[in-house]
Amino acid sequence: MGTMTTLFGGGSSKDISSKSQVIGKATDATVISPLNPGKFGSVRSTPIVEAPRYFTKEETEAMKALAKDKTEGARQAKKAYKALSRIEEADAKVHKSHRAYESSVAANELTKKRADVKHAKNLHALRSGYARLGIGLEKAETDAAARIEAIRTKLLGGTDK
Repeated sequence: MGTMTTLFGGGSSKDISSKSQVIGKATDATVISPLNPGKFGSVRSTPIVEAPRYFTKEETEAMKALAKDKTEGARQAKKAYKALSRIEEADAKVHKSHRAYESSVAANELTKKRADVKHAKNLHALRSGYARLGIGLEKAETDAAARIEAIRTKLLGGTDK
């Protein structure tokens, strides 16, 4: 198990750096991309007239009314698609800002972990000093006990009471 896995769990760093993981996975299954060009559909409000023909007055009036409706519909569709494009642009800005935030979090987490490691190294470097303090304290305690025993021996004349 690697250091990164030990520290953070999960798979290897190859999981986040592979091209297919970053580039190949679209934000939505239906998004248009070189790998998913979408459908090349179109709008056709009337069937194709395959051969020359005459139209009746009723057909002509109906087509004129339909043309008026479709012209208004086209004007509204143009506005709607423009609005959809602005929404996509706003979504892209949010997406970009969020990725910048995530990058900042990751970079700052690394800074924090580096500080933690530096602190841990400093603490480990102090261990020998603490050990020497302990040895010195034990020696002082042993020396004090020996001096007390020497005084006791002098005062009591070598007998233990």
